[in-house]
Amino acid sequence: MATLPGDLIPVYSPARIYRSDQRFFARFAMMLAGIILLGFAQWSARGMVDVRTVPLWVHLHAGLMVSWLGLFAAQGVLAQSFAAGPASRELHRKLGFASLGVLAAIVLTGIFTGVRAVELHRVPPFFTDAYFLALTSVGTLMFAGLVVWGIAKRRQSDWHRRLMLGSGILLLEPALGRMLPMPLLGPWGPFVEMCIQLGFVLLLARHDMRRSGMVHPATLAIGFAVIATIFIVTVLSIWPPFVSFASSVAGGA
Repeated sequence: MATLPGDLIPVYSPARIYRSDQRFFARFAMMLAGIILLGFAQWSARGMVDVRTVPLWVHLHAGLMVSWLGLFAAQGVLAQSFAAGPASRELHRKLGFASLGVLAAIVLTGIFTGVRAVELHRVPPFFTDAYFLALTSVGTLMFAGLVVWGIAKRRQSDWHRRLMLGSGILLLEPALGRMLPMPLLGPWGPFVEMCIQLGFVLLLARHDMRRSGMVHPATLAIGFAVIATIFIVTVLSIWPPFVSFASSVAGGA
């Protein structure tokens, strides 16, 4: 059978199916990046933080996160243009490996920023020191874990795309914490955040069902990561040795 050139490729061709599917992932990534940026931007616009008094390391961490979100959104768009030629694939690959350096810096500055916030007594009043310390550490490591897993699965595009989206869903947590009325929600605030994050996982699961009639294992893994994060943070925040550790950090300012 002769191969049909260019626009004559049948609609059921694997290349065209991949491109139409990738459009969903590219848009999903841009939506997540937009929500996260909006969460922090409106927090600042409402005067909830005095940028001039924010420590240098917080600015550094914020800059790294903005860079990451830019890479996160751009990679989805690049993947959508793979059919244009090998150049977009090569750029996607190089940016992917470069992002590992950004990721390592995010992990270091994220955990350091959480520790310093406890030391300097800059923890939001609706969190205990132990909870905030656990949240910043566990949340950062879970995010990094999904990214590393996603890069390791880069040759399996179905896993890779979903795991990378999952890392973005985990990053929603700090943005939601600045968009929701956390003082009014009290101890239920983190669980409301978790439910919203799981709502995004359900959007991905619905896409899976429409494409293949089943939820992809990677999507299930993302849901597990969201639930596991809040579970581990909650347990650590009431575990006596960790509470004592957080108290010692707070006392070391």
